[in-house]
Amino acid sequence: MSKTIIATAAAPAAIGTYSQAVRVGGAVYLSGQIGLDPATMQMVEGIDGQIARVFDNLKAVAAAAGGSLADVVKLNVFLTDLSHFAKVNEIMARYFAEPFPARAAVGVKELPRGALVEADAVMHIG
Repeated sequence: MSKTIIATAAAPAAIGTYSQAVRVGGAVYLSGQIGLDPATMQMVEGIDGQIARVFDNLKAVAAAAGGSLADVVKLNVFLTDLSHFAKVNEIMARYFAEPFPARAAVGVKELPRGALVEADAVMHIG
C-alpha cells in the first residue's frame, strides 16, 4: 500500500516535520490542528474561537482528502484546561452529527504556540 500526502492552503501549513494528513487506502490520518488562522498563521483569540478554528482546520484537511467530518471515525482532543470540556462538546456539535466519532479528551500541560486546544483525527473514506 502506498501513502498519499494531503495538503491544503485552507488549513494552516505544517509548522514542523509532518504532513497535514496522510492517506493509506481508505484511512486518512489528520495531524493535530490548533487554532491558527491559515491566512495569517496567527492564533485566534479565546477558547471559543480556538475550538471553532480547530474544527474548521480539520474540516478543510478532510475536504482536501476527499472526505468530510462525517467520515471521521476517531477524534482526539487535547486541552490545557479541562474546564473547557463542556465548551468543546457544545462547539463540536456544530461540526459533527450522530453517530459521533469515537473520541478521547486529554488534559495536557501545554500545546504548541500557546494553543488552548488541539485535535487530531482518523477518517475513513472510500
